[in-house]
Amino acid sequence: MDKGLITRVAVIGNAGGGKSMMCRKLSASLNIPLFPIDKIQWKPGWIPAPYAEVKTEHDRLIAQERWIIDGWGTFDLIETRFKEADTIIFVDHPLFVHYWWALKRQFACIFAPRMDGPDGCPMLPMTIPLLKTIWNVHFHLRPKLLELVNRYRSGKQVIHIKSPKELRLFMLRYS
Repeated sequence: MDKGLITRVAVIGNAGGGKSMMCRKLSASLNIPLFPIDKIQWKPGWIPAPYAEVKTEHDRLIAQERWIIDGWGTFDLIETRFKEADTIIFVDHPLFVHYWWALKRQFACIFAPRMDGPDGCPMLPMTIPLLKTIWNVHFHLRPKLLELVNRYRSGKQVIHIKSPKELRLFMLRYS
């Protein structure tokens, strides 16, 4: 990945894949602002923000010259983000890795709040819904996401990270 050609990065993948940590390193290394989607799509207490509000903020973010946007949102927003990105990073570990890392993060949240999580949204009560979401994403949404990512392979820089080892090697470039 050529650092000079990177200005707009869309990062996506299942929960518990190390995306947030990777995005923080990329943001610091490339001096590109980082915007986690969870911060705009959730209000305190895990109340979903209205779609119009999320879309307006999303459109404001992607209109900027430089950004790293980490997260999901609705598929129309993901597709818009991918169209505007010059780089798409898909973190796609085996299912057990997502489960294990997500559970470790949930446990860690007992002692310290998640710094990139949505404001006023404690992580621990969401553990069971999170595990269900990881399953749903892997078996139901991942195929559609993979198809969308593959549509952009010819015109964009697409990085498909498929293992913790690949993630570590990728992050070494930006340490």
